[in-house]
Amino acid sequence: MSEFEQKVLKLLEEINGKLDKLLKTEPTSVSSAPTTSVTPSPAVTTVKPSAIVDKQEEEARMEQKPPVEGRRVCPECGGTSFATHEDRSQVLHQMGGVKIYAKRYVCKKCGWEA
Repeated sequence: MSEFEQKVLKLLEEINGKLDKLLKTEPTSVSSAPTTSVTPSPAVTTVKPSAIVDKQEEEARMEQKPPVEGRRVCPECGGTSFATHEDRSQVLHQMGGVKIYAKRYVCKKCGWEA
């Protein structure tokens, strides 16, 4: 973990501690203050910042793609030998008149394009 992440986690832990302290002392401070309304206020649901960070990290892990293992396999014939062709319809980069094109992988057995 980087130094920045450690500082953020430390600050979040301090905030959580303060929130816990406030949540424990909130009912006594509210009851001692005079209220003008007769109906009690609805319970407020509070979400801790660390819970939000944990949820975001979990979602990020779920969105990550698994690492690519092994070679390409043709979904049509199951072959593993591919030829690479330049896709002249997609220019990736151009510098000094030299163009770099995208690549297309074509199965050597059946001609399926990836």
